[in-house]
Amino acid sequence: MALAVAVPAALLAACLFAVAAVLQQEAAAAIPGEESLRPGLIWALAHRRRWLAGITLSAVSFLVQGAALAFGPLVLVLPLASTDLLFALPLLARRRRRHLTRREVTGALCTAGGVAAFLAVLPYSAGGGRPGVREWLPLLAVVAAIVTVLVPAGLRASGRVRAGVYAAAAGLLFALLDALTKSASGLFRDRGLGALGHWEPYALLLVGGAGLLLAQSSFQAGSLAVGLPLIDTVEPIGAVLIGAAVFHERLATAGHLAVQILGAALAVTGIVVLDRSPLVRAEGARTGG
Repeated sequence: MALAVAVPAALLAACLFAVAAVLQQEAAAAIPGEESLRPGLIWALAHRRRWLAGITLSAVSFLVQGAALAFGPLVLVLPLASTDLLFALPLLARRRRRHLTRREVTGALCTAGGVAAFLAVLPYSAGGGRPGVREWLPLLAVVAAIVTVLVPAGLRASGRVRAGVYAAAAGLLFALLDALTKSASGLFRDRGLGALGHWEPYALLLVGGAGLLLAQSSFQAGSLAVGLPLIDTVEPIGAVLIGAAVFHERLATAGHLAVQILGAALAVTGIVVLDRSPLVRAEGARTGG
């Protein structure tokens, strides 16, 4: 029953986020570059209907993914939720009024096949329950240190490099957000409003806000061809590692670990192929990315 809820919910979250990302990037690309990483960027975007529609879909996607995480482990839900690029690609093709090329179809098949191979040998594990503060502190320190390095590096760069650095930082924060969402959703499921007496729901707001600002800054600095593939790579890898380290979720046994590594490599290869497709490159040129 748990998997019957977690798997469809994760795929629905991916679809919703794909539509949201396309809408948000269109709006963010029209904002002047000097607004990058400033609260004024969000204020300016909030006056654009297309961005508001995108952020609303993102919120719905977050809730749907939270439901998936309440029933399934991070190592299962996040690889499925990271397939949003597969849903975004047909949307971009429709906007450009063209068909998908053989390269794009190959990239999509590699990504889907890699995720399927990773999950095929994944032993189901509900994990070790809600982590304690001592288990969270090292993770929070590592994430904060990496983001503290990446953000100044992005400020010193420009164009595609800036978009990529911001996207990598956003993907890392989203991985942490996924872990916090799993912990908080379990609290709300078990304790109802009593969950508000714990720190996780408030950390969700802080980490989610920082991740949103970095993601929008990435979309503003470049196209989806740069930002979305990086987020789709960093977020699930980070979430799977967090799931194993903090929630004690099981990965494949030694005999199947090679299959998971090859599956992950195939999925990342598919994302790189899609990144280089004429469709997403044309999107980047159109938006000035």
